[in-house]
Amino acid sequence: MEKNHIIGFILIFATLFVFSWFSKPSEAELARRKAEIDSLNRVESLENIDTSKIEVNTAKLNQPPVLPDSIQQLNLKVQFGNFSPSGVGNEELVILENEKLKLTFSSKGAKLVDALIKDYYVVHDEAPDHKEVKELLHLQNNTANKWNFSIKKGIGNEIISSENLYFKPEKSGNSVRFVAVDVLGNEIVQSFSLKPDSYEIEYNLIGSQASLFADNKVNYYWENHLNRLEKNAQFEQRYSTVYFKEANEDPSYCSCTGDDVEKLDDNLKLDWISNSNQFFNSTLMANSSAFEDAELETVMTNLEQDSTLKVLKSSFSMPLDAKNALSMKWYIGPNNYETLLAFNNELEYIIPFGNSVFGSINRYVIRPFFNFISNFTHSKGLAIIVLIFIIKMLLYPLLYKMLHSQAKMGALKPEIAKLKDKYKDDNQKVQMETMKLYQEFKVSPLGGCLPMILQMPIWYALFRFFPASITFRQEPFLWASDLSSYDVWFWLPTNVPFMGDHISLFTVLWAVSTLLYTYYNSQNMDYSSNPAMKYVQYFMPVMFLAFFNNYASGLTCYMFFSNMINVAQTIITKNFIFDDDKIREELHLQKAKPRKKSSFTARLEEAMKQQQQIAQQQKDNKKKKK
Repeated sequence: MEKNHIIGFILIFATLFVFSWFSKPSEAELARRKAEIDSLNRVESLENIDTSKIEVNTAKLNQPPVLPDSIQQLNLKVQFGNFSPSGVGNEELVILENEKLKLTFSSKGAKLVDALIKDYYVVHDEAPDHKEVKELLHLQNNTANKWNFSIKKGIGNEIISSENLYFKPEKSGNSVRFVAVDVLGNEIVQSFSLKPDSYEIEYNLIGSQASLFADNKVNYYWENHLNRLEKNAQFEQRYSTVYFKEANEDPSYCSCTGDDVEKLDDNLKLDWISNSNQFFNSTLMANSSAFEDAELETVMTNLEQDSTLKVLKSSFSMPLDAKNALSMKWYIGPNNYETLLAFNNELEYIIPFGNSVFGSINRYVIRPFFNFISNFTHSKGLAIIVLIFIIKMLLYPLLYKMLHSQAKMGALKPEIAKLKDKYKDDNQKVQMETMKLYQEFKVSPLGGCLPMILQMPIWYALFRFFPASITFRQEPFLWASDLSSYDVWFWLPTNVPFMGDHISLFTVLWAVSTLLYTYYNSQNMDYSSNPAMKYVQYFMPVMFLAFFNNYASGLTCYMFFSNMINVAQTIITKNFIFDDDKIREELHLQKAKPRKKSSFTARLEEAMKQQQQIAQQQKDNKKKKK
């Protein structure tokens, strides 16, 4: 190799060596590149992992950051005062159960969170085929419910709520004690005891000292979001509210159809407070002392948007006794009249049978009479028909009197027709002469109305009886699946105002039978004095068709079969008991008897004479003007 070639190679290698020396990466750059390679390797390995097999403890994700013990204790002291030891804990559920109830209590707040009512069910229609679905019936299980009382924090006059404390449960048999302890060793104990084969719960509260509460009394707050338990929620909403009873007074209640607040005078004392659905209730009854400082409220809900039927709120206080204790009784169960009556505190008045004479008829006549009939049949529908028959037979003398009066007026139709021909152009004269004719033959136009008026109290009482009595709840008859709610002939494709989303067959049959019965009776009636009445009477069944379409089928069943028995009694009486010839003879005999004109008839004739004179003067004045 030549000398120049050797020098050239040496220079090339020297140049490469110098270049590689100055261009090599620093230690920091090497570390960065290694980190990038490691990161890429981890991503590639993660892509190959089966994520379906990964288990994540989600409970820990929502836990608050763990604070040092000193900071956590300070926060609890600020929030709960002396009751900071009961400010933390784990919620425990305790169950008490007997033959009628299954109660679930929570240790947080020591409150009832569910009451299963055995032997009763909730039935609802499931879309789209309206198949009936049966579910267990629960009360007091809405998560929005509240039950709490006020406790002093032990720092000044600040107050905390019992619902935020964790009570320690101690169960023994069918009783449970919930204990909350403060830093000084003071205790607040709440106990619940479920009686065997009963809907009653004994409740007691005791504190180590009265200073744990404000003013030596316990201030309670009870908020109950009522569940929907019946098929017709709108109807159930109207029958649900807060009832209460003042000492030595009749029971009262908040409005059933709108929002309402009853703030009672501080001096008034209550024996009990009841949150009632249509057929079930949860009631607090005072034991150791009466409820004081009560404020009761009902809040309506929009049934199309809210699953809650109604919201009921109650705040009240109970004074502590010498042992710093108080006691009350809970009733959680059905609105059974005999069961509520046994408490001997007028709790049975939460069943909306009605007030005054109508409620008395239901409570003391119709209810026991129907129960007696029910002992002889297993079908409540058949018992209704038997009840109708007995009532109609007892009222038959009134019906006979009404039909007899109509028959006598029908017998005078020829004479009335002659009067119309004689006084064609003077209707008032026709009316006055017709009244004289009735007086002459001793016929009273009101004779057919009085029996109907006398039957109204019984009819109106039954109007309240069927939707209020739990005995008809979910009792089937013919095509009706529940006599306490509407029956369904067929479902409508949409919700029609006033009618709902269905057609009730019992209601349709009642309306048709009423129209036919009205037409049959009107054949012998004289409407000359008031022709409009001939048509108005046909509008009534049609107007009430919409109203009764959503009503309890027990009532519309009663009304339909009542019409049928009315028709049978009327046809039999007119065709087989009355004799038209004998009625005419009776009228002429009555005409022959001397009769003193009553003061009412005299005043009526005088009034008609004055009207006739006024009408004649008006005619004369018109003639003069012409």
